[in-house]
Amino acid sequence: MTRALILGGTTDANLLAETLARAGIDAVYSYGGRTRAPAEQPLPTRSGGFGGASGLADYLRRERITHVVDATHPFAAEMSRNAVAACADTATPLLALERAPWSKASGDNWIEVEDIASAVAALPERSARIFLAIGRQHIAPFAARPQHAYTLRFVDPPEGALPLPGAEIIVSRGPFTLDGELAMMRTRAIEWIVARNSGGGGARAKIDAARALGLPVIMITRPQLPDRPRAESVAEVMAWLGHRTCLGA
Repeated sequence: MTRALILGGTTDANLLAETLARAGIDAVYSYGGRTRAPAEQPLPTRSGGFGGASGLADYLRRERITHVVDATHPFAAEMSRNAVAACADTATPLLALERAPWSKASGDNWIEVEDIASAVAALPERSARIFLAIGRQHIAPFAARPQHAYTLRFVDPPEGALPLPGAEIIVSRGPFTLDGELAMMRTRAIEWIVARNSGGGGARAKIDAARALGLPVIMITRPQLPDRPRAESVAEVMAWLGHRTCLGA
């Protein structure tokens, strides 16, 4: 019998959960625990870390997991590395449901960097209005450039003081539209964008809006991960699990 574990928190993971539930496949959906009000799932869910690779391996054995699908955010590198190690330790098949990264298109003005520190260094010296589209866990290093006016967007309202005390906070959950992103950037006179190359359609609108407005984008490339089998669609995951995709009503 198949019993799958979805390491989730992404739009792709949510679609996979819906598909597995409709197909009647036994599965558990795991959230990392960083979002206070995560989207409800049609599968049993758990939230929080496993205690590293060894803790995840213990969970796989205890729950008799037969397949693991890593559908975490492309920048959740620690979780992905733990999944590779835990699945190797327990001989559990692993597949990454990983969206393709965005490719630079005609009209894009990207400054590609390897990490957050490099993104901070790439900001202009003069004061500018910056949209940080990188999540709340990674904003502290930008306090080294206090001359800028930052706009931040979070799924949940922040708890406590932020390391960028003068920042404007937007609380909103994607996916976002091109028209909405254009309006947001024009209203706030955004001049620069800092983004991670997450790929997929749900977060792409800000990249398309930057191109339309001629704005520079400091694009953080994806972290290097161990080799692992990967898929780009729910249909591929279902085939890997030995089931047909059922996307109809």
